[in-house]
Amino acid sequence: MNSGSGGSVPVRSVPAVPLPLSPARGRFSRFVRRSHEQGGLVVQPRMGFADTATMRRGLEAVRAVRGASIGTVTVDSYTRVNDHDSARRALDRGDDLNGYPVVAHGVQETRRLLTGVADDDFPVQFRHGSALPRELFGALARVGADATEGGPVSYCLPYSRVPLPQATAAWAECCRILADRPETMHLESFGGCMLGQLCPPSLLIALSVLEGMFFREHGMRSISVSYAQQTSPEQDLEALAALRLLAAQWLGDDVDWHVVLYTYMGVFPRTPVGAYRMLEDSVRLAVRSGTERLIVKTAVEAYRIPTIEENVDALEFAAAVAADERRAAPVGGAVRQTGIYEEALQLITSTLRFGDDVGSALVGAFAHGYLDVPYCLHQDNANRSRAAIDPGGTLRWFDPGAMPLAASDGHGSAPVTARSLIDMLGYNERRFDREQLVGAAVRGML
Repeated sequence: MNSGSGGSVPVRSVPAVPLPLSPARGRFSRFVRRSHEQGGLVVQPRMGFADTATMRRGLEAVRAVRGASIGTVTVDSYTRVNDHDSARRALDRGDDLNGYPVVAHGVQETRRLLTGVADDDFPVQFRHGSALPRELFGALARVGADATEGGPVSYCLPYSRVPLPQATAAWAECCRILADRPETMHLESFGGCMLGQLCPPSLLIALSVLEGMFFREHGMRSISVSYAQQTSPEQDLEALAALRLLAAQWLGDDVDWHVVLYTYMGVFPRTPVGAYRMLEDSVRLAVRSGTERLIVKTAVEAYRIPTIEENVDALEFAAAVAADERRAAPVGGAVRQTGIYEEALQLITSTLRFGDDVGSALVGAFAHGYLDVPYCLHQDNANRSRAAIDPGGTLRWFDPGAMPLAASDGHGSAPVTARSLIDMLGYNERRFDREQLVGAAVRGML
């Protein structure tokens, strides 16, 4: 399906697909729609602190950002695995957790966190990473949260040892918990971010769309589909166009949906300028592709968890770059075509043959290797597929395993070894840091 490395690459003009009209639009989606229609890119951090005072200060700082911003409350590791007793003991001892323990804090405390901060002009999303989030989702529904995220596959395979059938059944129940709320709650698929890197775009797109279909099947009507920045801006632009077209085709007219892009989630550059260059590239990609929302990273990602101030700096930098890009280049236009749309479509349609509903189809497709995340060691993942970065920076299938895809022409001669895998994991780190160091050297010679 792919064109390979030789010859010309076809280019097709793909118009931007407008956000769908839907009556089921909660506060989160209304804000994203309004910002998009006004020409703004919504920027959002990945921020979480254990104590309510610090978490509230973080939300207030993000709300004051110059630009359209959404707040984030990232939960802690104990909550992700439903160890709420340990989270409560940690709070009692004053331990520094790596996020906000929603269940341990309780509904009233979390409501106090949001009161006076979250509103129509500043929705807040709770981010978690849990394969079995029933208790968390119950708390979020009682709190009146605007949005959360994850998925039956995307928060099971890379993060947990929970069997995929169990996670899928749990997520079906969790969707119904959220769907039963009087006010529409937003649910974002994390499927476009599987393992953060070295997963070719067609599988990321297919998983995100399939999870969106799963959410819809279980009552959700406000959804976002995701994609993580990879190693080639041209490939990413094609991938985002394909994601938008497939979401429009498969999510239905009764779903209010948008696209969210993640700044690269793999090994980050170690120089501050290199890190900001990577963030800048993701912002420009978001604007050029017509993406509505961007999850940003900071310049210290390679070293530690960022402070509130560092998150704000990254958000304001992203908002400024987005404004500059909108002035410099129109949204939409021609993108190259290497078969990403066709691959993703094949993965979606072949998956749906494995069950009468999306959940059972996902479980069946993974059981037969028709969905297979490369380098993922989960017990329900075949782990036969392999991907590689070609010399031009494009992420391709070296071996698709049992998936109904073809290996990329001209890129299957050398096996992926431990050394080459490590080299690929550091590809963007070296690329952006090298640009910074080469630029410094050139300036020193002048």
